[in-house]
Amino acid sequence: MNNSIDLHMHSRYSDDGEFTPTELVEKCVVSGIQTMSITDHNTVRANEEAQKEAKKKGIRYIPGIEIDCVFQNTNFHVLGYGIDYQNNDFVRIEKNIDDQSFDVSLKMLAETQALGFHITENDMWKVSKNNFWQGSWTGEMFAEVLLNKPEYNNHPLLRPYRSGGVKSNNSYVNFYWDYYSQGKPCYVKIEYPSLEDVVNIIHRNGGKAVLAHPNVNLKDYYDLLHPLICTGIDGIEAFSSYHTPSQAFHFFRKAKDFKLFVTCGSDFHGKTKPAISLGQHGCLISENELISSLKKYFTLDIDK
Repeated sequence: MNNSIDLHMHSRYSDDGEFTPTELVEKCVVSGIQTMSITDHNTVRANEEAQKEAKKKGIRYIPGIEIDCVFQNTNFHVLGYGIDYQNNDFVRIEKNIDDQSFDVSLKMLAETQALGFHITENDMWKVSKNNFWQGSWTGEMFAEVLLNKPEYNNHPLLRPYRSGGVKSNNSYVNFYWDYYSQGKPCYVKIEYPSLEDVVNIIHRNGGKAVLAHPNVNLKDYYDLLHPLICTGIDGIEAFSSYHTPSQAFHFFRKAKDFKLFVTCGSDFHGKTKPAISLGQHGCLISENELISSLKKYFTLDIDK
């Protein structure tokens, strides 16, 4: 199994990431990662620092971003690799999310209160005070606050996410998926760009567009995969910490059928997803084969 490449991880510039770009590079060194990309949500701020640090440590680095977008009324994540991250297109992507974040956060707070929880703005400011996106309160952050309130130790809604519960593995993100993701009780809509526009933005900035962890977003909409591919995406993240071996093989075969390239990524965040470690994506392609494929699309600044 190849775990020396990880092209999907998040720094503190993501609203749910824990570590600085430099800390992620250092963690990659310890984990044996030799090729990496930091793909923060809707921002490219990590790339300059990470690229410099990776070069110092002898690690190949591919600039990246993960952009929220919409295709046929369904939310998706598209990874952009090899992009010109200094272009103002990415400033505008970040600003679009930033402009909406606090209003959305307050609405999420109201929906959380409607579940019967006594939770305040002050609670949320305390947990977000050291974050880059201070006014963006994620479902994972609501989970962190609620699961650490003593008065809710035995609350039935929270029981599955506590130690020993059926959803205690990555409890924060599981709570997010169950209550704050699209179609769930505390979901609040954000105006994301269309997937077609995101693919075009990535392409005009010299990058390649890759569909992130497809089973997460396609699990109820598998019929969308073919029209989605027709938008011009270049690759599929077939190997992901969220995919079973059979799911990974399905998306690997789909990529090959449509002559798309394949990537692998853990989606490492830190405390938000503690059960996910760097390099944990189950990629069965050899390092040489994967690197050879990547070199067709990207300039890898360190030859190993």
